[in-house]
Amino acid sequence: MTIIICTESFDPWQEIQQYQQLTKTKYGATSIFIGTMRDFNDGDEVKAMTLEYYQGMTEKQLEAIIAEAKQQWAVLDALIVHRVGEILPNQAIVLVSVWTMHRGDAFDACRYMMEALKSHAPFWKKELLSTDKQRWVLHNTDGYK
Repeated sequence: MTIIICTESFDPWQEIQQYQQLTKTKYGATSIFIGTMRDFNDGDEVKAMTLEYYQGMTEKQLEAIIAEAKQQWAVLDALIVHRVGEILPNQAIVLVSVWTMHRGDAFDACRYMMEALKSHAPFWKKELLSTDKQRWVLHNTDGYK
């Protein structure tokens, strides 16, 4: 199980490939979620976003999320990569990868981990709008349904 918080842009597909080569986990299913920055939110055009986090606390919360998923599903391995700092539209923000023996566990655990990350991990987003105004994102625009 690995958690990476990074300040530079990353290629989620390369992260997955490198991780699988290093860990040599024997698995039957992989579920992947990749979140990218969009150029709109709440009806406004967004030029950039600054994503902040609480160092130390964020990593502990992400570890707890993985541990909770492992208690509910047969998770063999998991990888979370999360970007912080200045992010531009179309850049990857988050990667959640889960490896299991069967697809049901992989799908369910991946979705659970992503939704828990969005609702419980201490990350804060400030958007730079096309009008050069800034605003903090106060709520998620979509949730677990």
